[in-house]
Amino acid sequence: MSSDREHRHSHGVVDPSIASTTRGLWALKWSFAGLMATALLQVVVVVLSGSVALLADTIHNFADAATAIPLGVAFLLARRAASRRFTYGLGRVEDFAGLVIVLTITASAAVAANEAVRRLVQPQPIEFLWAVMLASVVGFLGNEAVAVFRIRVGRQIGSAALVADGYHARVDGWTSLAVLLGALGVWAGYPLADPIVGLVISAAILVLVWQSARAVLVRMLDGVDPDVVRQVAHAAGHAPRVEEVSDVRARWVGHRLHVEVSVTVPGGLSVAEGHDVARDVRHQLLHHLPHLGRVMVHVDPYGQGGERHHRIDAHTHDGMPAHTHD
Repeated sequence: MSSDREHRHSHGVVDPSIASTTRGLWALKWSFAGLMATALLQVVVVVLSGSVALLADTIHNFADAATAIPLGVAFLLARRAASRRFTYGLGRVEDFAGLVIVLTITASAAVAANEAVRRLVQPQPIEFLWAVMLASVVGFLGNEAVAVFRIRVGRQIGSAALVADGYHARVDGWTSLAVLLGALGVWAGYPLADPIVGLVISAAILVLVWQSARAVLVRMLDGVDPDVVRQVAHAAGHAPRVEEVSDVRARWVGHRLHVEVSVTVPGGLSVAEGHDVARDVRHQLLHHLPHLGRVMVHVDPYGQGGERHHRIDAHTHDGMPAHTHD
């Protein structure tokens, strides 16, 4: 490993949370514009054709565009500095925005299923089938482009909420495709094709609901991928003079990963040398974890690593009866 003098670069000159939220807001702005343009075009076709299925799809597209609002607010709040009340900042607001998006996806699935059942019971004729088909293709392409965009940026900045919002756009794209398939079925002489396809798409939406909800709820409960913990332990263990990595904790605050790690070092090191080890551990973590936020490194002398060595046995003081601190 090269020394710090040979390895000349800096970490943390610009707060990475600011850069990532700026990129997230940029993605939301352009995807919002794309979805609004798609939905407005579909409105024209709905008025001309009277297609209830396309109307439902158009409503989905407007709803999908609207989910950018709570997520945008969350990104803006995440840029605020930590305070005495919110010592970790307001990054967790992003998780609540993700929950709103999951609920919106669920509502979309319910609307799609209800519309499909209603069309099964009461089939309705559709005018200007060619226009409905064209609008559905436009809806699918617009939503899929936005979905790819949001999911890609969300993964780049570590935002589960933005990824969930991308899946929501993909859901609406599938709904648009269902409108196309249904219209083709009606054109071929099968009027029930539209609602049947709608029910199939509704079931697919529920699968995405589960995937998105699980990702968001795991983060809200401070859950992380076990591979992240292994990466932290592996990176910290490569820092000079680290003998052992004893404890690792990690959690997401918005789209930044906060880490606590305990390492053991040779017992003869001075406080200043222990501080240098902690700095080297953080440096290693910055190289291995792209979405790293705050890092807390606890340094113990070798043979006394881990929380079990910090427990206080039963004792008495100040005239108090024997007690422990668990």
